[in-house]
Amino acid sequence: MRKILGIAMLALGLAAGHARAQVSEIYKCQSEGDRPLYTSDKRDTVGKKCEVVSRTVTVVPAPPASASSTPKSAAKAPSPVGFPKEDAATRASAKDRQREIIARELAQEETIMSRAKKDLAEQEATRYGDEKSQKMVLDRLQRYRENVELHEKNVQELRKELGNIK
Repeated sequence: MRKILGIAMLALGLAAGHARAQVSEIYKCQSEGDRPLYTSDKRDTVGKKCEVVSRTVTVVPAPPASASSTPKSAAKAPSPVGFPKEDAATRASAKDRQREIIARELAQEETIMSRAKKDLAEQEATRYGDEKSQKMVLDRLQRYRENVELHEKNVQELRKELGNIK
């Protein structure tokens, strides 16, 4: 069986040019206590009763030839006749819709961020009786701080995206 697989991979490799083939196998082994162990590492199967349950062959194609070797006319082929074209008005309308959507998302995210900051401020002002050390307080506040940071990053990214629309 391995010979046939090896020959098939060799033939596939030659047909694809400089393609690389990788074989991954999943083994099911019986370990101590009759619990099944699934592994893809051949070293984990040594001294155990194992059988192959899955075998996958992955072929990665060779990288394309350099762009300088292709002629410029082949690089940009003309559109087929009747192919839909986008005019300037349609493009502007799409950008306006995109700008509106992002602005709406930005407003929502700013509202959520202000609520998260308010929640953090409330939690910082509160100290529970079972919190005997500053570390316990910091641990409790950590998720509130992470929530504020997340929404601040989201607001920054939305502003950046809004600025990229021309």
